[in-house]
Amino acid sequence: MPPAAPPSSSRSGLEATFLENRDKLLHFLRARGAGDSAEDLVQEVWLKISRSNPGPVAAPLSYLFRTADLLMIDRFRSARQSVVRERDWSDVHAGDAGASPEPSAERRLAAAQEAARVLSLLESLGPRVSRVFRRHRIDGAAQKDVAAELGVSLSTVESDLRVAYRALVEWKERSDEAPK
Repeated sequence: MPPAAPPSSSRSGLEATFLENRDKLLHFLRARGAGDSAEDLVQEVWLKISRSNPGPVAAPLSYLFRTADLLMIDRFRSARQSVVRERDWSDVHAGDAGASPEPSAERRLAAAQEAARVLSLLESLGPRVSRVFRRHRIDGAAQKDVAAELGVSLSTVESDLRVAYRALVEWKERSDEAPK
């Protein structure tokens, strides 16, 4: 929730319009299907307008509704991409079930070395990206739970996962090309 508003003379017109119409924005987002995310989206609208300076806006209420709508669309697309990414990840690894239950000592050593390289790669992406990936992919925590634990938005978690997945795909492509 945005902080208590100082006198309106110290607020930009856009921020004042937001504060006057916050409940309308919340209702608009819920009516458009945002559900439980409506509060988060309204908060994102607040952060967006309080951090930027768009200059004079001819129709501030329309601007706020459009901003809220675009943020909701972005969140929907991100959620849809997340589902596709999860499905693709599962499809790629579905064939792993036929692997031998007892790998040889050589395979265990090679796997440990490869795991160390992957962990090093993840660490090089930054502590948050590494933690998000570990919590979601390794520990099995839901993305929204990871977002709550780290105090970031769901879209930030999804963005961090995209960074990690992209780095892992590039690493896999390089390792597949390397002579064996």
